[in-house]
Amino acid sequence: MLGASSLYHRRGDECVGRRGNALSRFARQKGWPGPLRHSLFRAMWATTVFSQLGGFIQIVATSWTMAALSASAAMVALVQTAANLPVMLFAVAAGALADMFDRRHVMLAAQLLMLVLSLGLASCAFLDLLTPALLLGFTFLIGCGTALHAPAWQASVGELVPRDQIPSAVATNVFGNNIARSIGPVVGGGIVAAAGASVAFMINACSYIGVIGVLARWKGFDAVSAPRPNFLCILRGGFGYAFAQARVRNLVLRTLAFGFGASAIWAFMPLVAIRLGGGAPLLGLLFACFGIGAMVGAIASIPVRKRYGAGALVAVAVIVVAVSLVLLGSSRATSIAILAHLLAGAGWVTALSMFNVSIQLAIARSHVGRVLAIYQTTAFGGVALGSAAWGVMADYVGMPAALIAAGAFLAMSGLLGALFPLPAPTTEQAD
Repeated sequence: MLGASSLYHRRGDECVGRRGNALSRFARQKGWPGPLRHSLFRAMWATTVFSQLGGFIQIVATSWTMAALSASAAMVALVQTAANLPVMLFAVAAGALADMFDRRHVMLAAQLLMLVLSLGLASCAFLDLLTPALLLGFTFLIGCGTALHAPAWQASVGELVPRDQIPSAVATNVFGNNIARSIGPVVGGGIVAAAGASVAFMINACSYIGVIGVLARWKGFDAVSAPRPNFLCILRGGFGYAFAQARVRNLVLRTLAFGFGASAIWAFMPLVAIRLGGGAPLLGLLFACFGIGAMVGAIASIPVRKRYGAGALVAVAVIVVAVSLVLLGSSRATSIAILAHLLAGAGWVTALSMFNVSIQLAIARSHVGRVLAIYQTTAFGGVALGSAAWGVMADYVGMPAALIAAGAFLAMSGLLGALFPLPAPTTEQAD
């Protein structure tokens, strides 16, 4: 009898047809990494990377547009709050939906929502109708689509690849995200400088089409018919499962503290570019340096984790990001800013990927969507709250002092690792 994962793999090959089977044979012959040998995971990964490329183009355009519309550090920082707040508010409910309904349908609805909203944002930019409030509103609503999509996609990873390949699949997703993070901002900065933010917004809208196409062709697998639980009941079940276990509570607290402190690097990136005398191209370069560092961190974290363990790796990552923030606050040299963003990217992705892998391996598959959503709520919630807090501080004491304060907070939060270790893997897989 085939398990759910095997059935997913079989139907995934069917849904991509002859081309997918040919690619699968090519993948085996060329020795592609384990997760990418599964055709449906590979198709979702590739189109998701392209969509993320568009997302990072939009991030540069949105950040630079707000810096042009308002001179307030708090308003510029609120772009990150608006982008991350929806995940904080709605990710847990979205995780419950991911456990209740066909995750393909949930992701498809989210992608269509983001497509429509991105077209609306591009139209307002073309017509020169954008105000700070309207820009924040569109950013928030597009973030709602991200909040709906992310738990369903992350929970689907364990169904598209065997359990022993989940860490590699998570790392592959992180690597793909950081390919987009490295290329997208440079492209975005160039587009904004050459053609304006409206073109960048339109390119992002087009980037959703590939994911929508794969989801529309994904047939899924034949689930056993069963009564669907009440939404509030399944939501309470997810909270009860998560917070009844110290291992999940510990990870949630550490993720919240890390996101709050590290958010300053995102919140002030446009202002750092302006402080250094650069324009949209420099902002794109700083975003790209962050992405390059993140890519290196994603690659290096796999062998380092096996040798030294996730706990030690997270501790080093937190200190690296803290040092980067202090460097940014204390120096006006472009070379130091580039180095700081490279280091921050490596530390950022290493810490969050270790948190993600730890929680995926520590919980039962039946609750994975909801518990991952709780994890995402704290990660993105920390960024949303931190961006607003550091932005308000910068209006009073200046951006350099706010960056140094964020670095000091993050360094002190590293002490949580001694009190709240990362959860150990569990063998529970029951659905």
